[in-house]
Amino acid sequence: MSQIFHRSTNSIARVSIFGTIFIVAGLLVILLYINRSPWITRATAPREQPIQFSHERHVGGNGIDCRYCHTSVEDSRFAGIPPTKTCMNCHSQIFADAPFLEPVRASFATGKPLEWTRVHDLPNFVYFDHSIHVNKGVGCTTCHGQVDRMPLMYQEQSLQMEWCINCHRNPEQYVRPKEAVFRVDYQPPSNQAELGARLVAEYQIQKLTSCSTCHR
Repeated sequence: MSQIFHRSTNSIARVSIFGTIFIVAGLLVILLYINRSPWITRATAPREQPIQFSHERHVGGNGIDCRYCHTSVEDSRFAGIPPTKTCMNCHSQIFADAPFLEPVRASFATGKPLEWTRVHDLPNFVYFDHSIHVNKGVGCTTCHGQVDRMPLMYQEQSLQMEWCINCHRNPEQYVRPKEAVFRVDYQPPSNQAELGARLVAEYQIQKLTSCSTCHR
């Protein structure tokens, strides 16, 4: 019986199969990269706000502590958005007539809050508690980045689950002394591994990685 297929058919079939596998694998890698990219996570993209508030000016330039505006960060799930009165504590005297602060003055006069755009906005199915992290030695800049260098506020990290899980699995790499939690100039020391291990034990930090920790 004569040969139906040409001898090269076997080679073509092998190349086609392996080529398909490599193409599919390549597409998966590309999709994973895109999913982690700022285009999806919106990391490093400044948000438009009713007032272009500068953390660089207020924190870096004027040295205002995070807790002055975010008053509930140590005791609540939420860091808290400051009421207009907090702004007016200073701006009733400083730049009191500046045109760009007119929305602040109008909010204070009418009692209608400014509608700020949330920068770090987790999905509704994620449970996150600021007070727990702050009181376990997780610094503001660890998650929010160097806010003292941000003229406009943006999301520094991806906020994706793998980013959270990495810290939960290796807290000793990130924790700092509690007295340094709100310091924006804090830099991890050269012995961070040793310091972190000691703080994990001292602060009784558990490596919580079960789904129910964050998804309740």
